[in-house]
Amino acid sequence: MVRKNDPIPAAALETMKTTPLLDFCETELTRIKSEDRYRVFAHLEKQADRFPIYTHYRDDGSQVDVTVWCSNDYLGMGQSPIVIDAAREAAARIGAGAGGTRNISGTSHYHILLEEELADLHGKEAALLFTSGYVANEASLSTLLNARDNSIVFSDEKNHASMIEGMRRSKAGKRIFRHNDLTHLEELLAEADPDAHKFVAFESVYSMDGDIAPIGAICALAKRYGAVTYLDEVHAVGMYGERGGGVAERDGVMAEVDLIEGTLAKGFGVHGGYVAGPAAVLDYVRSVAPGFIFTTSMPPMVAGAALASVRHLKQSGQERAMQQRQAARLKQAFRDADLPVMDSASHIVPLLVGDAARAREFSDRLLDEFQIYVTAINYPTVAVGTERLRFTPTPHHTDAMIRELVAVLKGLFAGAGTPPAKSAP
Repeated sequence: MVRKNDPIPAAALETMKTTPLLDFCETELTRIKSEDRYRVFAHLEKQADRFPIYTHYRDDGSQVDVTVWCSNDYLGMGQSPIVIDAAREAAARIGAGAGGTRNISGTSHYHILLEEELADLHGKEAALLFTSGYVANEASLSTLLNARDNSIVFSDEKNHASMIEGMRRSKAGKRIFRHNDLTHLEELLAEADPDAHKFVAFESVYSMDGDIAPIGAICALAKRYGAVTYLDEVHAVGMYGERGGGVAERDGVMAEVDLIEGTLAKGFGVHGGYVAGPAAVLDYVRSVAPGFIFTTSMPPMVAGAALASVRHLKQSGQERAMQQRQAARLKQAFRDADLPVMDSASHIVPLLVGDAARAREFSDRLLDEFQIYVTAINYPTVAVGTERLRFTPTPHHTDAMIRELVAVLKGLFAGAGTPPAKSAP
């Protein structure tokens, strides 16, 4: 018997070295690296009392403070004393873990309260919690699209990977419409079998470009053809609307959307995902979806923290106002500096680089030389030729931080010989 800390036998090592799977993986990794698509994770530790300052643990063993510009904790709620105190209280009362699936002792009072709060946030009959936004999309879409024969899903071409995976796991027909193109969507709906069970799946805020869907118009078109609407609001919940219900709330069309998927990990600053909608539909997903049934539930301490965050942002617009202010200031600062800021109707601020190797170089140099961290966004997340740096200013990013960032970026772009441009497609 080989114990945990015993060395691996030489024969086993030789077998591992010659396994075709390992050969394949090594070859593919070499290819990915040659295409500048290899992902390197920065070793960072958030400093809750100094956010957005993090500690960067370098490869040489040293540590240095860095300013992070790409966190999805858009409002900084992950550091809010309201949220931290709620997590601490819940952990003290219930403990760290859930102890089981929702069906096996894993449903706490915090889960029930949070689902009720989320249903109210979106004006829906019910809400259902999942362990992440990815799981919420994958489990819900695959389950609902498999519920009946002759289903067709109409998907925006820029939908998130989690939505695409949910569709792939279904037997439904797939129709991809051009991004935010209502004319193309109607063409596809009109061509479809009138007796088919139709779903239109789309997002509100598209996280790489920062543009926003015409939710009301899509819902009206879907209703004309008898289609169910499934809206992903993960980059909008907490961020838009009088109570943080998302773009659909802001635009006054929340009641027109059939199913709304959201996350607790971005605007709300915690963790987990959910879907809100008709009670019977969510009860069906709860009863059938493997991604819900066969996994340990969200830790009650996390549910308690998320509950506090949702309740706070329902009645406080201060965080949203400050975040929008800083996003607008960053966009204007980029424009004033003739940096290639891409058009964005949301809080997301992309800066076009247009080359994978250069985007990676800029990201590395910002971190290593200037203690500024922002990730390079390359293919397949975005199309080749549109590689970028994606900035997400929070209420905690100061005007001084903006000035420092712009000065550094001007030097990088000028030094690299990148022709400045005031805007980019």
